[in-house]
Amino acid sequence: FADMRLAGVGMVGVVHASDPVDAIQRFIGRLELGMIPNVIDTVIFLKDGEIKKIYELNLVVKVPSGMTSLDLARPVIEVRDFETGKLEYEIYTYGEENIIVPVSEVEKYLKDSMKSIEEKLIERFRLYDPNAEVEVISPSKAIVRVDKSVLPKIIGRKGETINKIEHELGISIDLMPSIPKQYKEIEYEYVETSKVIEFVVPSQYSGAKINVYVGRDYLSTVTVGKNGRIRFLKNSEHGRKIIRALEEEADIKLYIED
Repeated sequence: FADMRLAGVGMVGVVHASDPVDAIQRFIGRLELGMIPNVIDTVIFLKDGEIKKIYELNLVVKVPSGMTSLDLARPVIEVRDFETGKLEYEIYTYGEENIIVPVSEVEKYLKDSMKSIEEKLIERFRLYDPNAEVEVISPSKAIVRVDKSVLPKIIGRKGETINKIEHELGISIDLMPSIPKQYKEIEYEYVETSKVIEFVVPSQYSGAKINVYVGRDYLSTVTVGKNGRIRFLKNSEHGRKIIRALEEEADIKLYIED
């Protein structure tokens, strides 16, 4: 069957199995993993005279579900529901073994794991700031937003305190200053030249210190120049971040203490 399919002959094969994934598994070990979607691109599961499930198989290169590091990208066979397109299984090589992973179980594990991490982080950082906000990106990374005044205490001398917290909780933490409730948002006009990005605010704010946020992430505190202008060079670190934010249509907001 495999030889005929690889020769380009359209064929329908019949395999007796208790579920459609079991039918796919019969070919693992008999064929190279990357060849399986060329031999079996569609699986139709019949039971009691009815079509119960239809799967389609595709080979992609990606980071498997549940993994985060780009270094772990590899060829993965995606098994998707033919009607909905929902990803249900992934087949890939892990170590020396070929494994089939139910994506729903991975997602449930990640959800439960991230919820537990969030609770631990909230409990820990609200010792420093009762209004601390936690956003868990993945089981290995989180963003914590706290009042700017407590940042030095959390970071500690040469980063000792935050490093200790990261080690204890087993997660990488990005600390960000939160947006204080007493901050007032300022409207602005955006001006762009070949070398400079400018935010123009009402001239009454000239000389004032303005906090710049991209979405909810703190970017910088700057002093408003003459005629209400705030300038960033495009080739500067902040300038590049602003350009990237604009390309991604992220909100850029300016705040001043009310």
